[in-house]
Amino acid sequence: MYLRGDRNLSTLSSFQGRKRFGAERGKDGRGKDQYGKGGRDLVIDAPLGTQALRRGLDGEEVLIGEVMDEEEQLLLAQGGRGGRGNAKFVTSTEQAPYVAESGQKGEVVEWRLELRILADIGIIGKPNAGKSTLLTAATAAGPKIAAYPFTTVDPVLGVATVGWKSFVLAEIPGLLEGAHRGVGLGHEFLRHATRTKVLVHLVDGGIEDVGQAVKDVNSEVEAYGSGLEKKPQVVVVNKMDMPEVSQRRGEIERQLAWVGEPIWFISAASGAGVVELIHELAARLETAEDVPAVVASGSIDVPAVRSRRRVEVRVEDGVFVVSNEVAERLVAGSNLTTWAGRVQVKRRLDRLGVTAALERAGVELGNMVRFGDVELEW
Repeated sequence: MYLRGDRNLSTLSSFQGRKRFGAERGKDGRGKDQYGKGGRDLVIDAPLGTQALRRGLDGEEVLIGEVMDEEEQLLLAQGGRGGRGNAKFVTSTEQAPYVAESGQKGEVVEWRLELRILADIGIIGKPNAGKSTLLTAATAAGPKIAAYPFTTVDPVLGVATVGWKSFVLAEIPGLLEGAHRGVGLGHEFLRHATRTKVLVHLVDGGIEDVGQAVKDVNSEVEAYGSGLEKKPQVVVVNKMDMPEVSQRRGEIERQLAWVGEPIWFISAASGAGVVELIHELAARLETAEDVPAVVASGSIDVPAVRSRRRVEVRVEDGVFVVSNEVAERLVAGSNLTTWAGRVQVKRRLDRLGVTAALERAGVELGNMVRFGDVELEW
């Protein structure tokens, strides 16, 4: 099973109604030396920026990778090897073998998928700062717009064009105090901003203390971390079309003096200053650092791949349990209802070292021995 990147998808909503996925099962072999059909791979499409976290035996999750490019594939689960039929065991002394190997089961793995949208510019700010209006004015996006908080409940993307170049802007829904802890769904959306190169910090010029509003949002950004606090910011004061805001421009500049960089004044509603801002953002992207690709966050405790040669024997409630992949598949796939079949299997268990290992463990005639799911009398 593979996870494949698809640039035409933007959310993980398709996974809400379906939690379990399985690749096609292989077909059994048939008479006249016919091979069984191999099962087809299952490829699951997901938006670019989807990260895959695998859950281990201890319940811990480890980031394994993410799909960043179109058609890029990430292995989620490995299918089992097919078994060998009777014809593969024909020898000069055994022209009619009763032995065969069963096929292996494929992996059963629990994954959690997390999307971090891919955008060049992230627009952050408090609710009602005008982020949706700015995105509409700067791009062809059509987000929902209204005069109340949390208009945007999903990140919205738009493409801006400057000359021959274009870049992607993402509106990050409004941030409140405690956003890094999940207040106002802020934590759900701050992770999307980690994939951007530059942040546009949009602030409502009509509030009493513009400088404090910027500090409040930056505090949440710093508390969230993940490198978000190190990204370059362009502070933009919105709603300059309102007379009471334009008259306070000097006061707002003093409130934001600590920023240390030029402050941009725009009206997203009327479009005043938006074109100039977009050109500035295009210039900033020329020198901005690329977002590093994700790397696996560590090892994970998963069922170990067993050696095909090593034989282990343990005793559980009086039953001798043999742990060896070849022996388990051999016993499961062979015909043990006939004397000839049991003799042929015993010979191969001797060659594998299974008989010697059982004798060292103290097995006696009549004891029960378990090979995988098959239990038989020795």
